[in-house]
Amino acid sequence: MLSLLSALILTGSDSVDIRKFGAVGDGVTVCTRAIQRAIDEAGKGVVLVPAGRYLTGSLHLRSHVELRLAEGAVLLGSPRRHDYEKGVWYSLLIAKDLEDVAITGKGTIDGQGAEVAKDVLHMVETGEIKIPPKGWRPSETERPQIIEMSGCRNVRVKNVTLKNATCWVQTYHNCSGLTIEGVTVDSKSYWNNDGIDVVDCRNVRIANCDVDTGDDGICLKSDDPKSACENVTIENCRVRSSASAIKFGTASHGGFRHIRVRNIRIHDTFRSCLALESVDGGALEDVVVSNIKAVHTGNAFFIRLGHRTLSAPPGRVRHVVLRDFDVQIPAGRPDMGYPFKGPQFSEAHNLCPSSIVGLKQAPIEDVRLERIHVRFAGGGTPEIAKTTIAKVPERVKEYPEFTMFGELPSWALYARHVRGLKIADFSATLEKKDYRPPFALDDVRGLTATKVKIQGALGLPIPSNLRPTE
Repeated sequence: MLSLLSALILTGSDSVDIRKFGAVGDGVTVCTRAIQRAIDEAGKGVVLVPAGRYLTGSLHLRSHVELRLAEGAVLLGSPRRHDYEKGVWYSLLIAKDLEDVAITGKGTIDGQGAEVAKDVLHMVETGEIKIPPKGWRPSETERPQIIEMSGCRNVRVKNVTLKNATCWVQTYHNCSGLTIEGVTVDSKSYWNNDGIDVVDCRNVRIANCDVDTGDDGICLKSDDPKSACENVTIENCRVRSSASAIKFGTASHGGFRHIRVRNIRIHDTFRSCLALESVDGGALEDVVVSNIKAVHTGNAFFIRLGHRTLSAPPGRVRHVVLRDFDVQIPAGRPDMGYPFKGPQFSEAHNLCPSSIVGLKQAPIEDVRLERIHVRFAGGGTPEIAKTTIAKVPERVKEYPEFTMFGELPSWALYARHVRGLKIADFSATLEKKDYRPPFALDDVRGLTATKVKIQGALGLPIPSNLRPTE
């Protein structure tokens, strides 16, 4: 009681300083108990992490408590995996079934991911952790995240820097009223370093974030067939990713509804600027993505309805609008410089077009492409560019990626099993020769196209129902 009173006197009536509970900011002293005590005794108020480096294992957040990191403050995750506890997975900060919980301030939370990964690998060597069957690295469930919140209401994560996770950086399961704003993510320390994962959450705003990460940048997922990601806004963010910058999926059991993504700047991204995927029976609908500017990225957009979860009927993808895209696709790997690069393609192919691919029994419905401009490096290999529409495999159950079909018979846009495709003001530029037509359409009905402009192509035939117009 005396320690709590002294902390209140020092920092103000609604905040407590972790140093008053014994935390030492020397980067060496383990401060887990001291910080946890400050959180537990704060009541309704602020727990202040002042400037310094505070070494800690897992901490459990509390309702009505804001963990505030001052400028110059660093919460330093322990390099020992045994110092971490499980929520859904292992994590440094854990919140479960809370309300009015916040992590704020100009400080940093450093998960020391490379060091933790070494300890996890040592646990593999001693037999304490098993590599999953057919796997080659420790499971994500054995590697700590930085933040994990589940079942929480009214969550704020604002202005902090999150770096060096051993797995996903931050995950929010089944939360409502979630705001992630002004957050910087810098995590390329091990595999599966997703920047922001939002799973079956409602009423979400992600804004003004800068994400540089060794897997998907900002990712919406759905694990629960009875739930979904709903009413989500992602805006004014900058993303660099060794996978996809903005992704819905791969887990897509319940689905994604009423989503708005706008004003996103993307660079040096290995896979797609935008990947919209429903492969587990969920519904992806009422999605509008606008004002996307990307340089040095592997693919502009990939929309996929698959059926890998055979225990559920196929889902649906419909009512999707993409507008105001300006994307540059280079010839080489766009993720050069990442310590953990994206996987090599399993099949030889030229540059992949953007693609919209549904199922024969469940076509994608009502997609609009408006003011889309994509610049391709080109430089195709004629020996590879012999694929015809009839030879493209369906691959209904396979993991969805823009490269999943191998070589495609077009360089700008490929669409299959689509009902209601509206294209208005679409331009594609080819810097060097390709040996394929710009468009390939297979089982596409209800197509309308205006102001389609192709530059730099070889004069190969353009499908008669998608002829460029001025």
